[in-house]
Order: sequence, then C-alpha cells, then structure tokens
Amino acid sequence: MDADYALFAKIIESGSLSAAARAVGLSPAMVSKRLARLEARLGAGLVNRTTRRLALTETGARFHADVLAILKAVAEAEARASGETTGSPAGLLRVSAPTSFGRLHIAPHLKRFLDDYPRITLDLDLSDGFADLMAARIDVAVRITPTGGGGVSARRLATNRRILCAAPAYIAQRGTPEDTAALARHQLLAATGQFPWRLTGGDGRTVSIDGTSRVRTNSSEVVRELCIAGVGIALRSLWDVSADLAAGRLERILPDCEGSADVGIYAVSPRRSEIAPAVRAFTDFLEGLYGPVPPWEG
Repeated sequence: MDADYALFAKIIESGSLSAAARAVGLSPAMVSKRLARLEARLGAGLVNRTTRRLALTETGARFHADVLAILKAVAEAEARASGETTGSPAGLLRVSAPTSFGRLHIAPHLKRFLDDYPRITLDLDLSDGFADLMAARIDVAVRITPTGGGGVSARRLATNRRILCAAPAYIAQRGTPEDTAALARHQLLAATGQFPWRLTGGDGRTVSIDGTSRVRTNSSEVVRELCIAGVGIALRSLWDVSADLAAGRLERILPDCEGSADVGIYAVSPRRSEIAPAVRAFTDFLEGLYGPVPPWEG
C-alpha cells in the first residue's frame, strides 16, 4: 500500500500538517513535501492550505473517501490473514457506543473480551451522536434506535424498555400523576430532541406526550442525575436506571405505561460481503452479555 495514502489520511484526521507531523514522527516540512508529491503524481490539488487550517478540495474529498475505504480494506485483509494464521481474530477493532450505555454496560466487561481475544486491539469511542461508520472508520457501533439504520448490517441485541420514574423527594413534594394527561401538570425532564414521548399503556394504546424539559441539556446522563436529585419526572431506559430503582433512589411512575417498544439496542457495522472475524467476535460477545434477558431486567 502507498505510504503517502496513510499519511494523507492522517493529515486530514489531524487537521494540520504540523499535527500530522507530530503524530507520525516526521518534520512538518517532510509532511508538506510528501503531500505535494502525492498531488503532483495525481495531477490534482487535494487540499487548500490556509494559515489556520486545511480544507479539502472537491477532488480531495472524493480521494479522501476512497483512501479511507482502501485503508479499511487493507486493515481487514491483514486481520483476516492474521486470524487465519493464528486461529483467532486479530487486528484493530474500532467500536462506537452511546456514552452512558458504553460506560455502564460495555466498559466493565471488556477485560473478559480482551482476555479471550488477546490479538485484538480495541479502540472504544463513546459519543451520543450517530457517527458515519465509513467516514469514521468504525467497525462496530452500538445504537439505540427503532431500526439499525440503512446501508448497514444490524443485529438486534436487546429491547430497550423505557419507564417513567422520579425521585422519592419529588413524589413527596409534588405527588404522582394519576394518568398520562396529568403529566402536563408536572415538571418533566428530557435531553434535547427526546420529546415527544410515545407511551404505551396497559390497554395497548399509544399516547404522545410533548413538553418542555425543566432543564435544557444535551446530556442524557445529566437528565438521570437531575431526576435522582428530585427535579422532575423522566422517561428513562431500564439499562440506565435499574440500579437506582433497586436502591430506592428512583421510583417508577405510572407502572402500566412504558415507552414504545419499537426502540431496540443494535450492533451495526458497515455492510460488506464478508464480516471480519474481530467484528463477528465482538458482536457475538455483546449478544452473549445482553441475551436472552438483559441483566438490567433481572
């Protein structure tokens, strides 16, 4: 593989020639020279250089996407070859997961996975946004969503049950709503973009609850902490609050109601003709952790 391709990808990832130079252990002058050599060989400008940052040209953007695909394919080929030789999955595995879910239900179990697959090098990125798998070169992403998403291979790991809950202090001060309509008279908590709530009752009917969060935040973890502190009522996933319910820090509100059951927890990966052994191993590992009954529902 052309070493200049990897250097070009590192330049774009780093955002500047100097940052890329530090990352690969070369001088900025040498990095600039090799970029110029690549552009000359291609007969096209790949980046516009300014005093503050690098910006991809239209040709550069297309070439960058192709280079990422090439680097990904080479890494997977090497991992497959190494796995065939050693009899076990190997290579770099890039995993993405929602922040709170990854902290609570992935990170504590990784030692067992790494012990089982010592030749896998794991890169775990926690973020609440949906990353572009190809652009970010992610092998497996855990997503909590109604569907795995288009253009990807998706395996459903568990149902994402969501319940209404509040702290005992809030209930003591404000009481409990007698039905979903009464939620309008209470302080509600939700992260940006989480309203409206779609709630399904014991009779199977679904109602939509819109509202304004008592505190505006983009963090689901902040919503949970606010709920525990007694600020209001929240719709939370069981995987997020089961320990707080068991410890009495939270109590369930309107126990006949749950969030709509169409939301699931998925492991998704870029769709390819052949699944890399490390991807299969990690997805199987997650499925074993959460099935047949997730531990947070035990």
